[in-house]
Amino acid sequence: MQIFVPKELKTGETRVPVIPPTIEKLVKAGADIAVESGIGEAIGLTDDAYTAVGAKVTSDRDGSLSSADIVIRLNKPSPEEVKQLKPGCIHISYVDPFNSPELVKAFAQAGINAISMEMIPRTTLAQKMDALSSQANLAGYVAVVIAAERLTKVLPMMVTPSGTINPARVFIIGAGVAGLQAIATAKRLGARVDAFDTRPVVEEQVKSLGARFVKVDLGETGQTKDGYAKALTEEQLQKQRDAMAKYCSQADIVITTAQVFGRKAPVIVTEDMVAGMQPGSIIVDMAVETGGNVVGSKLGEEVDVNGVKVIGLANLPGQVPVASSQMYSNNVGALLEHFWDKEAKVLKLDLEDEIMDGALIVQNNEVRNEMIKTAIAQ
Repeated sequence: MQIFVPKELKTGETRVPVIPPTIEKLVKAGADIAVESGIGEAIGLTDDAYTAVGAKVTSDRDGSLSSADIVIRLNKPSPEEVKQLKPGCIHISYVDPFNSPELVKAFAQAGINAISMEMIPRTTLAQKMDALSSQANLAGYVAVVIAAERLTKVLPMMVTPSGTINPARVFIIGAGVAGLQAIATAKRLGARVDAFDTRPVVEEQVKSLGARFVKVDLGETGQTKDGYAKALTEEQLQKQRDAMAKYCSQADIVITTAQVFGRKAPVIVTEDMVAGMQPGSIIVDMAVETGGNVVGSKLGEEVDVNGVKVIGLANLPGQVPVASSQMYSNNVGALLEHFWDKEAKVLKLDLEDEIMDGALIVQNNEVRNEMIKTAIAQ
């Protein structure tokens, strides 16, 4: 099977889908891999670094897309580019299937086998393939570093001959992968950290990182089988906002990470809550790309709201592209290695395996996943 990895063309993208160590492993397993010339430029990788591990380098993007049996990329393609792929091709990337109905339909109409990296199940076996978690981990780190750089205070407590400087207060909303990494990073930098999540089950994890868990009685909450927080009712959301207003008003930094899989992010920090914060405070809205948790946050911008800086930067993992490229490449490499038949030298679409069953969203001109099918029909 001919594998092709095209260069990422999305504006502002700094990450690379596959790096040489992953290529080397796949080539040793018998894979025939070509990459587009310049694929690693954003992180300082030359074409020679790819040829040294057995990849072919080509400048013929269109021809390679149309002849490849497997295409690996990071960002989703345009529906127009899907038309270039040959029927039966296996396409692996982020797809954003719930918000990209035309793309999902294009895969089906073109007869492409589409594997969505977002749809890999959150199971123990699939952890090494879980790109959402690996990228969210880095995003949580970056969010704290960006906030610390923008803040006009220092994060740790300092006892000096000139007096004692109190630690900065950080309030993190959402204790999933991104939130837990944000907690850990803020604590390492010496801040006082409070954290809230609708799932009581994460309290122990929050405390283990040295943060205080904020308890709010919301009634029945919980998480999905994949570990995502369940959507709250409007009444629960209001109760949550009321309780969090106090912590926001005391915080120097607020980081919001709350997302509901496949749906628009819930609004958590209201206009009144922002108005109640101290001038000079920082808010990082990590959910801005899925609608935002903060009233007033703008995708790709940093806005000033009465002295409070609201940061809505896109692609936070792209701020540390060497690490995020390594992690995504490892995720994709683990997926291919798991399903690679070394004797036949093909990628097996084994639907008896729950990982492939979950991730393969389009096959044989049909959308396989019922949730996605319902979403794109609306």
